[in-house]
Amino acid sequence: MKPSRSPLFPVFLTVFLDMLGVGIIIPVLPALFISPETSILSAGTSEADRSILYGYLIAIYPFMQFFGAPALGALSDRFGRKPMLLLSLAGTFIGYILFAWAIVLKNLPLLFLSRALPGFTGGNISIVFSAISDLTRHQPQDRPKYFGLVGMAFGLGFILGPAIGGFLADNTVVSWFNHATPFWFTAALTLINILLLRLNFRETLPERNATAVSFLMGFRNIRRAFASVNLRGIFAVSLLLSLGFSFFTTFFSYYLMHRFGLTEKNIGIIFGWVGIWLVFTQGFTVRRLAKKVSSQHILRYSILLLGIAVPLVLLPDNPWNVMWINPFIATFQGITAPNLTTVVSAQAGAQEQGEILGINQSMISVGQMLPPVIAGYLSTIGTSLPILAGGITILLGWLVYISLKMK
Repeated sequence: MKPSRSPLFPVFLTVFLDMLGVGIIIPVLPALFISPETSILSAGTSEADRSILYGYLIAIYPFMQFFGAPALGALSDRFGRKPMLLLSLAGTFIGYILFAWAIVLKNLPLLFLSRALPGFTGGNISIVFSAISDLTRHQPQDRPKYFGLVGMAFGLGFILGPAIGGFLADNTVVSWFNHATPFWFTAALTLINILLLRLNFRETLPERNATAVSFLMGFRNIRRAFASVNLRGIFAVSLLLSLGFSFFTTFFSYYLMHRFGLTEKNIGIIFGWVGIWLVFTQGFTVRRLAKKVSSQHILRYSILLLGIAVPLVLLPDNPWNVMWINPFIATFQGITAPNLTTVVSAQAGAQEQGEILGINQSMISVGQMLPPVIAGYLSTIGTSLPILAGGITILLGWLVYISLKMK
């Protein structure tokens, strides 16, 4: 790599390719449980059981991430960011291969295993944030901007990913395309990601730190998060926001398919539209705001507006009218996420960025773990209830945030 190239470029490329893979599978997963023609479940499986199993499948990834991500964050403090990023992506690669085979074989246990493995090794976002913290240790005021650029890479993946996923799963486009095809494709993308990271990424951690490592660190992190006077408040906010937004994201596709009968292609278009607004927000709006307003002040408004915007998607009686509301959700979430990460990072010293951001990832993992399971049961009562629960939980997070006193 040329010396003039930004050391952050491989980081952004890693996030983009990783989130492109995530985006590709978004329109496919609900169809594996809802549609009788494409479901891997037996024809006699009830609608309630399908919803509950879908919730558990979504939940197993963050459940395993709860154990793996904090350990990877601590290991990245000890051995460096690069080897842990490579390990994380290797687990993701194997997971996609197993997922494709599970669809081909219609094997539900293998499907769950294929999500559990990359969940356990899926701590790459916290490591990416640690790498950015390394590179901005002398200019911490630049962190919101770079965290926002990571969000822009995330959004770019969401623009292209769902559309590609819907296209690759449609056998009317190419006769041999099926619901396993997107996963073979994402496995190939992940392999490319590994090779590019191996060749282009320069280690960002200047000094190694002998942080304690345990796969039970997630439990210790929760205890530490709520035992520390300085940390408990902001981590409670992180948990509540993760809970609330996960209620929305994990069952939004399910809601659209169930209520409006949308196809994978339709879902891909809607999520691509969301991605466009995420890119604009985190590539432009966040950078402009970072120059004028502190992260702490921004969050007082962005969290509130996000909590109001999420339930509004339940109002339209036409699926395409939902697209008028999605930009508001994408904008407020796009502003909130990097600024919240910045506030969390500010609570840590230079030598414990990986550990503190690993604790934050534990909060996020718990927040992503519980909603799919709860939403699976809530949706048996009404498919709109998970989204309503999401808005309420985000507003609770806002109430906690405005009560905090932080450094």
